[in-house]
Amino acid sequence: MKFFITGGAGFIGCNSADHFLEQGHEVVIFDNLSRVGGQANLDWLAAQHGTARLRFVRGDVRDFTALTGSIGGADVVLHLASQVAVTTSVQNPREDFEINALGTFNVLEAVRQVCPETAVLYASTNKVYGGMEDVGVVEQETRYAYADYPCGISESAALDFHSPYGCSKGTGDQYMLDYARIYGLRTLVFRQSCIYGRRQFGVEDQGWVAHFVIAAVMGRPISIYGDGKQVRDLLHVSDLIRAYELGIANIDRLKGQAFNVGGGVDNTLSIWQEFGPLLAELAGHEIPVQRGDWRPGDQRVFIADTRKAAAELGWQPHINPSTGICDLYEWVAGNRDLFM
Repeated sequence: MKFFITGGAGFIGCNSADHFLEQGHEVVIFDNLSRVGGQANLDWLAAQHGTARLRFVRGDVRDFTALTGSIGGADVVLHLASQVAVTTSVQNPREDFEINALGTFNVLEAVRQVCPETAVLYASTNKVYGGMEDVGVVEQETRYAYADYPCGISESAALDFHSPYGCSKGTGDQYMLDYARIYGLRTLVFRQSCIYGRRQFGVEDQGWVAHFVIAAVMGRPISIYGDGKQVRDLLHVSDLIRAYELGIANIDRLKGQAFNVGGGVDNTLSIWQEFGPLLAELAGHEIPVQRGDWRPGDQRVFIADTRKAAAELGWQPHINPSTGICDLYEWVAGNRDLFM
């Protein structure tokens, strides 16, 4: 098959490209190389696989002409290109809208006009569920927990877009579902939680697991906002890619649906009260941190209910956070030159 991956030089994109190239597929990476680490990821892919089945197109999802000129012949589109930070969306909401909302619309229109039988998978976000201020939370010794949702938040939860980022990603989410309904496109939406793994160049406001690991290895400061008991469900990138594979295999049966794809209740950590000791054990010393006030809209808990993905895709995560974070730490420690 031929895969067309928008944002393919990014963290999830390059890991996906690596996986599908390893299986013998063709991959076209469509990326504007605006993210830190993009060129390094491209160079790594070329070194791993050569260029016979790997092609790079330097392009931007805001450029409809560039998309239509490159997407032809694709069997699968992984639409991963995105503006990814809430803070950036607040600072520049127009750019955030143009990349996430207009960019996704452009991808859908390119598929509809050029290759309407193509399977399209969209990397959405759990931020489409908003702040969930009405969800009860209880405080425990090292973490917060839901009072009434033992399996996490399901796809039936009301959508409640918060921040320009939530609005723009949610717009793309809903366009994907509607283009299946109205035009019959073979789309799937994956509402992704905290994805982490090798080749992630995380920063403070996006990719926090990798950011903490990189900071610990490189001796850089870490800031913790709030009390560090905030809980997130973590999903290793290899488990995410297995979900992509299962989605592609079942696209005709499941098209036009949204799935929560996260670590679920079995793969959670509080962001510092539990993550900090794990990181200190890996580093062999305590990790100093700076403390700051709670940030507006910072959820005490987000855990995805992944039972629909288990039932419909036959999918569940295999890599627990301890194993995955240890692997990420070893990769960062062995590739310090990438973070200089």
